[in-house]
Amino acid sequence: MFMCLCRGITESDVRDAGRAGLVMPCQLKSKFGLKQSGNCGRCAKNIQEFVQLAVQGASASTVDGR
Repeated sequence: MFMCLCRGITESDVRDAGRAGLVMPCQLKSKFGLKQSGNCGRCAKNIQEFVQLAVQGASASTVDGR
């Protein structure tokens, strides 16, 4: 499912970022360019949804041993 239509960011993109250790709001905003011009801004306002998915991705990588 798409998390951000403006930037084409999917749930799996966010989980991948979590597996790479990016789980803080500022890290995710920077990685995906959520505050750049040309975006509607909805994603930056709902950054906690991104954080939750990233943390799930990070947890899954620990369990999977990746």
